[in-house]
Amino acid sequence: MQMNKPSWTILLFAALAACLALADTAHAADVPAKQLFGAKKTPANLAARSVGSYAKGCLAGGKELPVDGAYHQVMRLTRHRNWGHPALVAFVEELAEKAHQRAGWPGLLIGDMAQPRGGPMLTGHASHQIGLDADIWLNPSPDRKLSDQEREDLSAKSVLTKDMRKIDRSVWTPQHLEVIKAAASDPRVARIFVHPVIKKELCDSAGKDRAWLRQIRPWWGHHYHFHVRLSCPKGSNGCENQAAPPAGDGCGKAMEWWLSDAFFKPRPKPTKLKPELKLADLPKACTQILNAD
Repeated sequence: MQMNKPSWTILLFAALAACLALADTAHAADVPAKQLFGAKKTPANLAARSVGSYAKGCLAGGKELPVDGAYHQVMRLTRHRNWGHPALVAFVEELAEKAHQRAGWPGLLIGDMAQPRGGPMLTGHASHQIGLDADIWLNPSPDRKLSDQEREDLSAKSVLTKDMRKIDRSVWTPQHLEVIKAAASDPRVARIFVHPVIKKELCDSAGKDRAWLRQIRPWWGHHYHFHVRLSCPKGSNGCENQAAPPAGDGCGKAMEWWLSDAFFKPRPKPTKLKPELKLADLPKACTQILNAD
């Protein structure tokens, strides 16, 4: 039986579709990746997978952290950054319960995690791209449900004095240590970033149980929240872990520079900005993740 040949109209539409696809691909190549991923409001309907590095990657099968949990509340809802690998969502929910039960913490306030498909963010972060980073505020949740407007307006509270050199004893409590310790003691955690003064406080107050201090890394900022970073979960082929932190608790001599005048001097602003990441700069799998249903 002879098959009917496709009509010229079908061939024309096929050619037009191909041209449009090529045009879209060319357009995407020129658009900063943060705009492409920032525009996606739903996760990629693929198996959960973190792809690439923390500062150059994307996320498949992302899961949304509920805005309200038994012991947590998500902040800055308009940013739409309460997404992560399912392992991160499970970690946050479990940490919130541990913090409440072990430290009497009223509840965690959750800042930025990741966008629905990860990738570079429109504002704020170089990392948080593969769904394994979460910012957790250092002030506890109030004993009521916050309104959407309050979640936009309420500020995270620093635990340092105004000169940034000491812990503010009117804010810091032993419960802060217990919450951070509970997070750092979880085997899924690769690092937790805190301000150097907070690291010193943890070093001074930890007592004999010090293994968890290895995961606590000093970094700029991070005096109003702590930044949790998980290791690559199983099944995330193409996910790139950082090198493990140096052996030891990271206290003592390891903290000398971080507490010196050199650290506290204002850092000069870069004279030349880094070029914005494009889709081609990310792992190839990120194109499929970006375009998936």
